[in-house]
Amino acid sequence: MRILFMGTPDFAVASLRRLVEDGHEICGVFTQPDKPKNRGHKRMPTPVKEYALTKSLEVHQPASLRDDACLELARSLEPELIVVAAYGKLLPEALLTVPPLGSVNVHSSLLPKYRGAAPINWAVLNGETVTGVSIMYMARELDAGDVILQKSTPIGETEDAQALTARLAELGAEALSEAVRALANGTASPTPQDHAQHTYAPMLGKDLSPVDWTRSAHEISCQVRGLIPWPCATTTVISGEEMKLYAVQETGEATTARPGTVVAAGKPGIDIACGDGTVLRVTELQAKGGKRMAAAAYLLGHPIQC
Repeated sequence: MRILFMGTPDFAVASLRRLVEDGHEICGVFTQPDKPKNRGHKRMPTPVKEYALTKSLEVHQPASLRDDACLELARSLEPELIVVAAYGKLLPEALLTVPPLGSVNVHSSLLPKYRGAAPINWAVLNGETVTGVSIMYMARELDAGDVILQKSTPIGETEDAQALTARLAELGAEALSEAVRALANGTASPTPQDHAQHTYAPMLGKDLSPVDWTRSAHEISCQVRGLIPWPCATTTVISGEEMKLYAVQETGEATTARPGTVVAAGKPGIDIACGDGTVLRVTELQAKGGKRMAAAAYLLGHPIQC
């Protein structure tokens, strides 16, 4: 099939790679413009662009999707299908209707749950035990189109959003492969979403970072895991200064200490009392101005009196 692919981050690379491996004709790749990164502010290509160039695919990086030039470019490529995976911008309706088979999206949730920009993070933040991917037709309303195919997967008890993203990228590529094959064969059976059951997964912000130790150990664990790699959960109870938390363990140990009290600190990690009367162990952290490290390594230079 002749496909115009649109995507930007690592998550999207898996889907583009699978389309190439399946033998589809990628008539063009749309991705976000190069952006400055790191201290040198050197403009860096998106992961999708990097991969596309290794396969000699035609790459386009329009500043806007809403001008006539972009629409004419898409039409000139004559795609049979547009596939979108984490592109990062809303597509205008005129662009969605360019290909005869329409436009489909690889969305990292089991729709109608978690429509929006950060479905993987919010699934972890909210303590979900199962998530998945949906291949759906794109519609005017965000993530509201008919679902062509879904695949589910359990969320590991200690799995963070970054690790889950990598797994869902591969699961999404697998689901996309099946969906495109069904569309080509005319055997796809799209199902309308139950819009009354939809939930929303908005963009993340640093306002989500501060840990409230009056919450349960499990809720805080979900917060830590759900905010990786950005913006990360933060706390001041360990050193008096804000630090990022990267890994924690629910010990199940009971405590009568006030929530937010450091009750133990040693090789296993830093134990902190939570609002449900149990202990949460911090095992990996990053002090302000420092590097990400094991809590035990931090304690070597910063002993804590408990």
